[in-house]
Amino acid sequence: MNRELEYMFVECARVWIPDAEEVWKSAELTKDYKSGDASLQLMLEDGTNIEHKLDPKTKNLPYLRNPDILVGENDLTALSYLHEPAVLHNLKVRFIDSKLIYTYCGIVLVAINPYETLPIYGSDIINAYSGQNMGDMDPHIFAVAEEAYKQMARDERNQSIIVSGESGAGKTVSAKYAMRYFATVSGSASEANVEEKVLASNPIMEAIGNAKTTRNDNSSRFGKYIEIGFDNRFRIIGANMRTYLLEKSRVVFQADEERNYHIFYQLCASAHLPEFKNLKLSSANDFLYTRQGRSPVIDGVDDTKELSTTRNAFTLLGINESYQMGLFQVLAAILHLGNVEIKDRDSDSSVIPPNNRHLTAFCDLVGVTYPDMSQWLCHRKLKTATETYVKPLPRLQATNARDALSKHIYAKLFNWIVEHVNKALITNVKQHSFIGVLDIYGFETFEINSFEQFCINYANEKLQQQFNMHVFKLEQEEYMKEQIPWTLIDFYDNQPCINLIEAKMGILDLLDEECKMPKGSDDSWAQKLYNTHLKTCSLFEKPRMSNRAFIIQHFADKVEYQCDGFLEKNKDTVNEEQINVLKASKFDLLVELFQDEQKATSPTGQVPGTGGRTRLSVKPDKSRDSKSKEHKKTVGCQFRNSLQMLMDTLNATTPHYVRCIKPNDFKLAFSFDPKRAVQQLRACGVLETIRISAAGFPSRWTYQEFFSRYRVLMKQKDVLPDKKLTCKNVLEKLVQDQDKYQFGKTKIFFRAGQVAYLEKLRADKLRAACIRIQKTIRCWLARKKYLRKRSAAITIQRFTRGYQARCLAKFMRRTQAATVIQKYQRMYVERKRYRQKQAAALVMQTILRAYMARQKYQALLREHKAVIIQKYIRGWLARCWYKRCLLSIVYLQCCMRRMKARRELKKLKIEARSVEHFKKLNKGMENKIMQLQRKVDEQNKENRSINEKLAGLENSYTVESEKLRGELSRLRGVEEDAKSKGSQVMSLLEELERLRKELSATQQEKKTIEDWAQKYRDEMEKMVSELKDQNGTLKKDKDDLNRLIQEQSQQMTEKMARVIVEETQQLETDLNEERSRYQNLLTEHLRLEEKYDDLKEAMALSSNVSKPGHRRTDSTHSSNESEYTYNSEYAELEEGSRAAEDVTRGMDTSLTLKLQKRLTELEQEKQSLRNELENKEEQFQRARARDDAEFKKARGAELEYESLKRQELESENKKLKHDLAEMRKSLLGDAATGAGAPGSPAYKVLLDQLNASCEELDVRKEEVLILRSQLVSQKEAMHHKDEKETMTEPSVYADDVNKLKDADELKQAYIGVKDTNRLLEHQLQTQRRTYDNEVEVLRGELQNVKEENNRQQQLLAQNLQLPPEARIEASLQHEITRLTNENLDLMEQLEKQDRTIRKLKKQLKVYSKRIGEMGAGQAEGQTSPGQMVDEPIHPVNIPRREKDFQGMLEYKKEDELKLVKNLILELKPRGVAVNLIPGLPAYILFMCLRHADYVNDDQKVRTLLTSTINSIKKILKKRGDDFETVSFWLANTCRFLHCLKQYSGDEAFMKHNTQRQNEHSLSNFDLAEYRQVISDLAIQIYQQLIKCMENILQPMIVSGMLEHETIQGVSGVKPTGLRKRTSSIADEGTYTLDSILRQLSAFHSTMCQHGTDPELIKQVVKQQFYIIGAVTLNNLLLRKDMCSWSKGMQIRYNVSQLEEWLRDKGLMTCGAKETLEPLIQAAQLLQVKKKTDEDAEAICSMCQALTTAQIVKVLNLYTPVNEFEERVSVAFIRTIQTRLRDRCESPQLLMDTKMIYPVTFPFNPSSLALETIQIPSSLNLGFLTRV
Repeated sequence: MNRELEYMFVECARVWIPDAEEVWKSAELTKDYKSGDASLQLMLEDGTNIEHKLDPKTKNLPYLRNPDILVGENDLTALSYLHEPAVLHNLKVRFIDSKLIYTYCGIVLVAINPYETLPIYGSDIINAYSGQNMGDMDPHIFAVAEEAYKQMARDERNQSIIVSGESGAGKTVSAKYAMRYFATVSGSASEANVEEKVLASNPIMEAIGNAKTTRNDNSSRFGKYIEIGFDNRFRIIGANMRTYLLEKSRVVFQADEERNYHIFYQLCASAHLPEFKNLKLSSANDFLYTRQGRSPVIDGVDDTKELSTTRNAFTLLGINESYQMGLFQVLAAILHLGNVEIKDRDSDSSVIPPNNRHLTAFCDLVGVTYPDMSQWLCHRKLKTATETYVKPLPRLQATNARDALSKHIYAKLFNWIVEHVNKALITNVKQHSFIGVLDIYGFETFEINSFEQFCINYANEKLQQQFNMHVFKLEQEEYMKEQIPWTLIDFYDNQPCINLIEAKMGILDLLDEECKMPKGSDDSWAQKLYNTHLKTCSLFEKPRMSNRAFIIQHFADKVEYQCDGFLEKNKDTVNEEQINVLKASKFDLLVELFQDEQKATSPTGQVPGTGGRTRLSVKPDKSRDSKSKEHKKTVGCQFRNSLQMLMDTLNATTPHYVRCIKPNDFKLAFSFDPKRAVQQLRACGVLETIRISAAGFPSRWTYQEFFSRYRVLMKQKDVLPDKKLTCKNVLEKLVQDQDKYQFGKTKIFFRAGQVAYLEKLRADKLRAACIRIQKTIRCWLARKKYLRKRSAAITIQRFTRGYQARCLAKFMRRTQAATVIQKYQRMYVERKRYRQKQAAALVMQTILRAYMARQKYQALLREHKAVIIQKYIRGWLARCWYKRCLLSIVYLQCCMRRMKARRELKKLKIEARSVEHFKKLNKGMENKIMQLQRKVDEQNKENRSINEKLAGLENSYTVESEKLRGELSRLRGVEEDAKSKGSQVMSLLEELERLRKELSATQQEKKTIEDWAQKYRDEMEKMVSELKDQNGTLKKDKDDLNRLIQEQSQQMTEKMARVIVEETQQLETDLNEERSRYQNLLTEHLRLEEKYDDLKEAMALSSNVSKPGHRRTDSTHSSNESEYTYNSEYAELEEGSRAAEDVTRGMDTSLTLKLQKRLTELEQEKQSLRNELENKEEQFQRARARDDAEFKKARGAELEYESLKRQELESENKKLKHDLAEMRKSLLGDAATGAGAPGSPAYKVLLDQLNASCEELDVRKEEVLILRSQLVSQKEAMHHKDEKETMTEPSVYADDVNKLKDADELKQAYIGVKDTNRLLEHQLQTQRRTYDNEVEVLRGELQNVKEENNRQQQLLAQNLQLPPEARIEASLQHEITRLTNENLDLMEQLEKQDRTIRKLKKQLKVYSKRIGEMGAGQAEGQTSPGQMVDEPIHPVNIPRREKDFQGMLEYKKEDELKLVKNLILELKPRGVAVNLIPGLPAYILFMCLRHADYVNDDQKVRTLLTSTINSIKKILKKRGDDFETVSFWLANTCRFLHCLKQYSGDEAFMKHNTQRQNEHSLSNFDLAEYRQVISDLAIQIYQQLIKCMENILQPMIVSGMLEHETIQGVSGVKPTGLRKRTSSIADEGTYTLDSILRQLSAFHSTMCQHGTDPELIKQVVKQQFYIIGAVTLNNLLLRKDMCSWSKGMQIRYNVSQLEEWLRDKGLMTCGAKETLEPLIQAAQLLQVKKKTDEDAEAICSMCQALTTAQIVKVLNLYTPVNEFEERVSVAFIRTIQTRLRDRCESPQLLMDTKMIYPVTFPFNPSSLALETIQIPSSLNLGFLTRV
């Protein structure tokens, strides 16, 4: 022992030392401890060095700290060192760092109130804990509830969950969640709703039983025990509630900062409501009973809303409005009674002033008289043996009597409410077992402790005793089970304290005795206590400074009780006359409260509600019975009895303990006060459990776990095949003291501290190994680094020398090259200079010569032009002079001639005035004219001859003139040349002189110009270089811009692609959600359908089948759906009513009452509408009868015409039958000679006649159809005629018919004419109506167009006012709206057309069927008995039209049941079905369906499809748990669905068909509706398949993926607590990852063998992998022991094996790998570094598939398995939360394992030809005929 201590108390060892503030403080040894040292040298965590003195007497060393790997364990018993500081530190680490509020402590669940809402109570958490062993998952209230539920079902024993703790520790919430768990897992959440009703009682019980205290704003001031009853199938059927010790004194008194019960403040806050006006309430500060605590308001609580919640809860539990108002009246009366002021009349009497308004209000509310109440509040009756007299009361006693009455009324009211709550929760079903939930007050100690605290602590003493005994019993059973020697464990027994309270002459006994004394008082009772127990009991003490108090040493702490008020509270006395006054009340509810006054207990077992001890008799009653004596029991006696009943109940059940801890008194979220926590841990027995466990063998390991953990401490030679023997040998070497451990059958038991010792040995061994590994690795790294440096130096030298040599050679080459370049450069420069000079001289000469020639030429040119100008000037001057002379001469001539003419005119005017002259003139005029005519002719002749001569002269003159002109021009030219030559010589000489002068000037200018040109050239070169630089810069900018544009374009393209992908994904997500929603509704429908069938069967069994003859077969909703196209609307309404009835059955009582009320209103409304409808129908019938009476006569003739037509058809039919009979006779007559054989004449005649008959029959059928259609149209036309036509035409028509009765032919002719006229008239009217309708439609369309136009203009005007971007958006929105409306209109039109087409098809089928039935009936009627007998013997062989097999199967209607039975119901996938063609049953069913379609048999099609669907459902319901069966029928259902599509005739499904397959398409029926029904059936089968697979995989997943060590030796097992050792390991299977892979392969091979579509297999595999990933991740998130680095490696390896399986099966593209992404990222999260901000950033970018809650949960749960691993710091987790706070995601922690991906059935046509399918004989389908 000393050696171990010295080994443990060494330098750097960590210990716990006491501390006044933190209770326990951690310190580290700075010096090794040696035996005999008086002190320890320690260093605190803040670096302070201290010296810790050891107790000189005991020499007890401080507590050692547990290794870091054990800190934060789920179970406190897993700690190696079990002591108070270890427990406190473990709870603090879990609560503060990991945010875990639940921790196991052996069999106790410790729950710390977080004062914050946590997302750990959802349905997903409930499903995760359901069915799990208690040690497998992290601690949770659901784990305790599951353990209780499981033990109840397994052991057939009632269970109890005891929830205790201080006020405000969360007891009620824990109890509520436990009840919610029971209601969920028992399957009663949707039926009984007991949990909802119990929870609905919470607002009521909190309002009347909870109040604000100094420690809790909602403190329960009573205890309750709720028994939840279960039937034999362990479903909740009811509940019952028992209450304990209501604190009635709070009604009349409250301490500072406290309140009365909530209900009073709720009423005062709602006093303004109209229904509460008569209560005469006001503010809570106006009433004595609500203002004493001076804290009427609770922060954050709205009392008005709370009252509304309370009233709703009353209504839900069946307490109607009138009773509620009665309750509120009683409560208001209590408040008014407290305000009644009692004054002193004298020293011995008191009086109430008259007309006291509060007493008046009290009397009005409770219905009693004012004088009586006023009298007995101030007086009481006293009785003696002979007489009774009235005694006045002093004011103090009268006030106490008033308060006692108030408390008594409230207690009665509380009892009444509890009784009615139990009535609402009671059930008539027999209870098989129950689970009780005890929500009771914890140990209490205040500054002033009274009778209530005494009773509470007494109850906790009893519960602690029961708890200690149960813990001891479990320890004893464990040791006996493992067959190890054990000794009696010493534990604290609180029986002496219980005896002090309840034994004979105990505290309660003395209190009851003192209450019986006439003048008993609190002081005298205290003296009796001192005299009786002060010297005899060590647990009883007397305070030093008080004679009216006493101290009791409870199991948790010492408590000082004040004796004041003990007797009064124990008596609970009420004035008998006051009770009588209340019993005489006119208020019914008050009378009901006091009607059971004589009873001792309430119906619910309520103790405080009895009212205690009251004296009510007015006269002496000597015949008191046992009830009266029972009534005299004191409150203490009653509480002791009820507590004993409770303990009996708990002892008869298996208890489960939940201890609620209040972490601080300020209600701060996740704030831990060590002082308060230790105080409560001591009080609730957790530390006692630890002490009991530490006294024995708290640490327990299985041999396999011990071997796996401490294999590193063993040598190779120590490892034996027998693990048990190996462990024994190793332990004997490691631990010398044999008492430190014991070997059991399956486990090794260790004393406290031994595991820490072994862990230290293991850590030292691993540390030594790590040092050796580090040494070797560092040596290897250093040598590798040296070799790398040496190689690098050699390489650098080699490259340096090479570089230097290359530089020298380069220099030499450059020198030689420079010399050559200089030589050629100089030569080039000189040659260039010479050539420049030569070129300059030549240029100068050229320029000079050219200049001189130009000067000479210009002089000659100027001289020549001057001569020409002179010539033209001189000619122009001569012409001008000639023109002026000519004009002058002409002007003179004109003037002379004008003068002569004027004179002649004057003379002529004078002559003209004389007549004689005129006459003379006329006489010679004719002669003159003739003469003049002759002269004119002669002149014309002369003119012609002269003109001819003149023309000849002109010609000759012209020729001569041309010759002369030519000569003249030549001479002039010669002259001009001579002149010019002379002048040119002179000018050239002058020009030469001038040019010489200009040459000298030009040379000077040239020099100047050359200088300027050189300068300009330099500037230009400079400018060009600058421009080139700018151009280069611009080109670079251009390239940059182009690159930027390309990048932006690429980014925009990628962005658009991402947006398109995101939108596509969003659309796919929406589609999948919609598909999933539809399939979930389908699943819910199937569940309701099955529930309906079960209820119907139960009803049939309950009614004992009163009609044994016929039993109706169950129908399913899907079959109804498949027939809805052919059924009436009545069937749909009936089906809807059935569905409504199913839903109604599932509702609870309260909701049913509301619905019944609503149903009554709807029925009344329905009745009124029905009456109105009947009135309308009566009016319509009267109008129709009147019209029918008028139309009847006209219709008679039409009926006669129709009968004549029928007679004609019948005669034709008889003729055809006669021909057929003759042919049969001829065949019978020639039968012997073989004349009827094919090819014979008789046969041909028969065939020809038969063909003719068939054609004639078709013609007649068409005529009948036309005739009937015309009759129908005529009937409609007659109905639409106006009143005038119906009044006139039928009478005329009838008269015409009566006149022609004797002449049938005329009658027929007349009727035909009339029919024709009517038909034409009807057609005319029809056309007119059609025209009118079209006009109206066009008008409507025109109006719509106008409105649309106006609207468009308005929108355009509005859009023009908007900015461009908004305008475009508005235009697009408007266009989308318009297109949507158009699409909707087109869809409505399409649906309308489809309905019309279906209606016409139905009518056509009905008419065809009726015609066929009529023809068949006539044929049967015309056949003689002899023919019926002879026909089977000599049948007529008529060949079919088909020349070959058409892929159809024919069967008789009576064989349909046999077909379904052999092909579906009795076909087993194993055996017969294995050897079939995949999908053969589907092909056979479709071929039968094809034949029914071919023969146009509507009934046969419907019955076949309905029978098929129902049979598949039936076989799935019968064998739905068999994977092969479900897979087989999923494959065949899909194949049948594909066949319906492939051969439907739709072009979309006929693309892949062959020509032969297209010929096999369905011809008569459109089965699109049936395809939808079969698709729904396939969805149901798929979901059934997934559930079946999930049930098979579920037990394997956790064991194979998490618990099994696929990589041996990687993960070591940590020490675990009591839970894991006793429950989980023994029950676990041996599933491994190989088991999962084998099962997946079996699933895959089965589906492939059944011919399941490849796409469907991919969807199934994806769902399988989702289940595996979700279940694994959920368990990882709920198991702290699985969150380690090594477990992350195991998970990643397992996932890689699953991916390898996918790769082998070719399923990598099915999306299954993506479903494992959350699990993969969780495994990576366990393995990555978790320290720096860079690590946080990497985690945030890596874990995209995990939610923030999941990431934080994994980090909180991360637990090192070895000391070398480090925990995740709180700061790092907060950094992660900060970085992830912007994520928009669901706060849900767990993945939904029940989620099923929406399934699709892609069209998969078959290449198999139907005509090639052969039916095996093993199917027993010989009655099918191939067609």
